[in-house]
Amino acid sequence: MKKVFLLVPDGVGIKNYLYSDVFKESNIELHLFHNFDPATLEMVNSKLELKGSLEIPNYRESIKEKYLRELIHLSRLKYNAQKENNPTILKFWKRGHKKLKNRLFYAVIEFLSSFKRSYKSILAMENRYQNVLRRSTFYKEIIEILKEHQPDLIFCTHQRSLKAPTIFRAAKDLGITAITVIYSWDNLPKARLALQADYYLAWSEYMKNELLNFYTEITEDKVVVTGTPQFEFYDDPENIIEKEVFFERFGLDINKKIVCFSGDDVRTSPYDPHYLEDLAVAISRSDLKDKIQIVFRRCPVDLSGRYKWVIDKYPDLIREVEPLWNFDSEVWSAVYPTYADVQLLVSLAHYSHLVVNVGSTMAFDFGKFGKPCAYINYDHKKDPNWSVDTIYKYQHFRSMPGEKAVFWLNSKEEIASSIKKVLEEPATNIKDWFEIVVEPNVIASKEIKKVIER
Repeated sequence: MKKVFLLVPDGVGIKNYLYSDVFKESNIELHLFHNFDPATLEMVNSKLELKGSLEIPNYRESIKEKYLRELIHLSRLKYNAQKENNPTILKFWKRGHKKLKNRLFYAVIEFLSSFKRSYKSILAMENRYQNVLRRSTFYKEIIEILKEHQPDLIFCTHQRSLKAPTIFRAAKDLGITAITVIYSWDNLPKARLALQADYYLAWSEYMKNELLNFYTEITEDKVVVTGTPQFEFYDDPENIIEKEVFFERFGLDINKKIVCFSGDDVRTSPYDPHYLEDLAVAISRSDLKDKIQIVFRRCPVDLSGRYKWVIDKYPDLIREVEPLWNFDSEVWSAVYPTYADVQLLVSLAHYSHLVVNVGSTMAFDFGKFGKPCAYINYDHKKDPNWSVDTIYKYQHFRSMPGEKAVFWLNSKEEIASSIKKVLEEPATNIKDWFEIVVEPNVIASKEIKKVIER
């Protein structure tokens, strides 16, 4: 049997790859290569038939590694923005560092990246980065581990992990096959592909073409279209909580329709609490107030408490459904969704009539049940650092086949009338958009399993 080291750098990988069927009933000898705490490891063991688990040594990025990684990142962002004639790509360069040493460090990176760079020079920096990785103590430790345990393949569930580039470098130097998946639909334009793999698993032909476009050094035979398993949970009726149980558990009125407001993280959408209030005001002042209830689900990693004031203000209208994530560990990699949260989100999408947010992929989650999504398309206030106009110009929104893929809330004055229209005529062609972003007619867990086992 093929011996596989499974590298899961973050909690979302637990949901997408350990809860799904990717590694169930597979013809491989599976070993977990991890930094999980004992409780998380015990949970993973309950989900998978592991032949063993091995802890990744402590890793501390050297200043030279960080310098090259960040310079490559910004240089690629600038190259991609120019190539696609899309300046919003540069928004993914993080600014506003608080510590003086970080401000100085990133000022140097920005200065050096200001010199126009050819793609050839970016590849030269990539080669320098790979050589620097080889000089670290961490690389030497990984080499010894891989020599001792001799896996046939390393599979990584996230291409952005800081540890993964060195692990993949060591694997390739030893002739061990290294496979990574592209984590999200918007990752490739953001220039966050830090590792070099033998094979890259893409959600769709669209993503494959994006990968080949932004990383021209990667050859077509290295990119395999497999779909992504995160949407398979919606196809299993066992994941839908019984209606009476669901409504009673969250204090919902079974006779009212549900409009779900799904929050983004603070950086992506800083004015979400105000948009939630706009939605509450619009419904409470219209004839929808006796027909609709708002269910609010925050972004699971947004622990800011920034929505409390608006939830407290409208207690009879807004019901918060807390994400069921494990936050017990001090180790960030051990923050993960429980399987109960998978069932909660599937059920919420199933029982809701509409989801409202600012440009979220939740449109696809709810679209799995044919439920419409309304994108908020107006600014709460003028802010030189943030606008919905910028959000919808991001590169990944160019995959949208047309404006009718979703509904648009163009002002807070339009919210009530727009929601009425959506609920009366809920038809949406979100399916067309979904089938561009995610390969249709494939079972991702089976396709990924084929790649691993071949």
